[in-house]
Amino acid sequence: MTPFQLTFDCADPTIMVRFWADALGYEAEPAPAGFDNWNAYWRSAGVPEEDLDPAGDGCGSIVDPRGSGPRIWFQPVPEGKAGKNRLHLDIRASGGREVPLAIRKERIEAEAARLELAGATRLRVLAPDDQDHYAVVMQDPEGNEFCLA
Repeated sequence: MTPFQLTFDCADPTIMVRFWADALGYEAEPAPAGFDNWNAYWRSAGVPEEDLDPAGDGCGSIVDPRGSGPRIWFQPVPEGKAGKNRLHLDIRASGGREVPLAIRKERIEAEAARLELAGATRLRVLAPDDQDHYAVVMQDPEGNEFCLA
Protein backbone atom coordinates (compact mmCIF):
# COMPACT_ATOMS: atom_id res chain seq x y z
CA MET A 1 0.00 0.00 0.00
CA THR A 2 1.21 3.50 -0.80
CA PRO A 3 0.93 5.83 2.21
CA PHE A 4 -1.27 8.88 1.66
CA GLN A 5 -2.96 11.72 3.49
CA LEU A 6 -6.17 13.59 2.76
CA THR A 7 -5.88 17.36 2.40
CA PHE A 8 -8.71 19.86 2.83
CA ASP A 9 -8.19 23.41 1.61
CA CYS A 10 -9.73 25.69 4.21
CA ALA A 11 -9.88 29.16 5.73
CA ASP A 12 -9.45 28.17 9.40
CA PRO A 13 -7.47 25.00 10.18
CA THR A 14 -8.17 25.32 13.92
CA ILE A 15 -11.94 25.03 13.43
CA MET A 16 -11.54 22.22 10.92
CA VAL A 17 -9.14 20.24 13.15
CA ARG A 18 -11.58 20.48 16.05
CA PHE A 19 -14.65 19.52 13.96
CA TRP A 20 -13.15 16.62 11.99
CA ALA A 21 -11.30 15.16 14.99
CA ASP A 22 -14.66 15.01 16.76
CA ALA A 23 -16.53 13.69 13.71
CA LEU A 24 -14.05 10.89 12.98
CA GLY A 25 -12.77 9.99 16.45
CA TYR A 26 -9.34 11.34 15.47
CA GLU A 27 -7.04 13.57 17.50
CA ALA A 28 -4.99 16.66 16.74
CA GLU A 29 -1.57 15.51 15.56
CA PRO A 30 1.10 16.15 18.19
CA ALA A 31 4.02 18.38 17.22
CA PRO A 32 7.17 16.50 16.15
CA ALA A 33 9.51 15.35 18.91
CA GLY A 34 11.69 18.15 20.26
CA PHE A 35 9.14 20.93 19.57
CA ASP A 36 6.69 22.46 22.03
CA ASN A 37 4.13 23.10 19.30
CA TRP A 38 3.67 23.14 15.52
CA ASN A 39 4.52 26.84 15.17
CA ALA A 40 7.95 26.12 16.71
CA TYR A 41 8.42 23.28 14.24
CA TRP A 42 7.37 25.42 11.26
CA ARG A 43 9.74 28.21 12.39
CA SER A 44 12.60 25.68 12.41
CA ALA A 45 11.66 24.73 8.85
CA GLY A 46 11.97 28.36 7.73
CA VAL A 47 8.27 29.25 7.47
CA PRO A 48 7.94 33.07 7.76
CA GLU A 49 6.32 34.38 10.94
CA GLU A 50 3.46 35.97 8.97
CA ASP A 51 2.50 32.52 7.64
CA LEU A 52 2.23 30.92 11.10
CA ASP A 53 -1.01 30.41 12.99
CA PRO A 54 -1.40 33.54 15.15
CA ALA A 55 -4.35 32.13 17.11
CA GLY A 56 -3.08 28.69 18.02
CA ASP A 57 -0.11 26.36 18.04
CA GLY A 58 -0.07 25.83 14.28
CA CYS A 59 -1.58 22.34 14.36
CA GLY A 60 -3.36 21.79 11.09
CA SER A 61 -3.65 18.02 11.01
CA ILE A 62 -5.44 15.14 12.66
CA VAL A 63 -4.49 11.49 12.99
CA ASP A 64 -6.26 8.25 13.79
CA PRO A 65 -5.22 7.29 17.35
CA ARG A 66 -5.45 3.61 16.33
CA GLY A 67 -3.02 4.25 13.49
CA SER A 68 -5.21 2.72 10.78
CA GLY A 69 -6.81 5.73 9.07
CA PRO A 70 -5.01 8.33 6.96
CA ARG A 71 -3.58 11.56 8.32
CA ILE A 72 -5.78 14.53 7.38
CA TRP A 73 -4.21 17.94 6.84
CA PHE A 74 -6.13 21.23 6.72
CA GLN A 75 -4.24 23.54 4.40
CA PRO A 76 -5.03 27.25 4.76
CA VAL A 77 -5.80 28.93 1.44
CA PRO A 78 -6.97 32.49 0.71
CA GLU A 79 -9.90 31.61 -1.54
CA GLY A 80 -13.20 30.21 -0.29
CA LYS A 81 -14.94 27.05 -1.45
CA ALA A 82 -16.33 27.67 -4.92
CA GLY A 83 -18.55 24.69 -5.77
CA LYS A 84 -19.55 21.15 -4.99
CA ASN A 85 -16.87 18.81 -3.67
CA ARG A 86 -15.49 16.37 -6.23
CA LEU A 87 -14.57 14.06 -3.34
CA HIS A 88 -16.36 13.66 -0.03
CA LEU A 89 -16.22 11.48 3.06
CA ASP A 90 -18.91 8.94 3.93
CA ILE A 91 -19.07 8.41 7.68
CA ARG A 92 -20.42 4.95 8.44
CA ALA A 93 -22.66 5.68 11.41
CA SER A 94 -25.42 3.12 10.80
CA GLY A 95 -23.74 -0.16 11.62
CA GLY A 96 -24.14 -1.57 8.10
CA ARG A 97 -26.80 -3.30 6.03
CA GLU A 98 -27.13 -6.24 8.44
CA VAL A 99 -28.74 -3.78 10.91
CA PRO A 100 -32.48 -3.19 10.36
CA LEU A 101 -33.29 0.03 8.49
CA ALA A 102 -35.19 1.59 11.40
CA ILE A 103 -32.16 1.18 13.71
CA ARG A 104 -29.76 2.45 11.03
CA LYS A 105 -31.97 5.53 10.62
CA GLU A 106 -31.96 6.18 14.39
CA ARG A 107 -28.17 5.89 14.54
CA ILE A 108 -27.66 8.20 11.57
CA GLU A 109 -30.09 10.77 12.96
CA ALA A 110 -28.36 10.70 16.36
CA GLU A 111 -24.97 11.25 14.71
CA ALA A 112 -26.39 14.04 12.52
CA ALA A 113 -27.74 15.81 15.60
CA ARG A 114 -24.39 15.43 17.39
CA LEU A 115 -22.46 16.82 14.43
CA GLU A 116 -24.89 19.71 14.04
CA LEU A 117 -24.01 20.69 17.63
CA ALA A 118 -20.32 20.48 16.62
CA GLY A 119 -20.84 22.91 13.71
CA ALA A 120 -22.15 20.84 10.77
CA THR A 121 -25.17 21.78 8.67
CA ARG A 122 -27.76 19.27 7.48
CA LEU A 123 -28.47 19.56 3.75
CA ARG A 124 -30.83 16.71 2.88
CA VAL A 125 -31.91 13.14 3.58
CA LEU A 126 -31.36 10.38 1.02
CA ALA A 127 -34.10 7.77 1.57
CA PRO A 128 -35.55 6.44 -1.69
CA ASP A 129 -38.93 4.73 -1.12
CA ASP A 130 -37.95 1.67 -3.12
CA GLN A 131 -34.54 1.07 -1.51
CA ASP A 132 -33.19 -0.21 1.79
CA HIS A 133 -31.14 2.95 2.22
CA TYR A 134 -30.98 5.96 4.54
CA ALA A 135 -28.30 8.66 4.58
CA VAL A 136 -27.97 12.31 5.54
CA VAL A 137 -25.93 14.74 3.46
CA MET A 138 -24.23 17.38 5.59
CA GLN A 139 -21.65 20.16 5.40
CA ASP A 140 -18.73 20.79 7.73
CA PRO A 141 -18.18 24.29 9.21
CA GLU A 142 -16.59 25.52 5.95
CA GLY A 143 -19.19 24.02 3.61
CA ASN A 144 -17.51 20.78 2.54
CA GLU A 145 -20.11 18.08 1.92
CA PHE A 146 -20.03 14.69 3.64
CA CYS A 147 -22.53 11.89 4.17
CA LEU A 148 -23.67 9.92 7.17
CA ALA A 149 -24.71 6.45 6.06
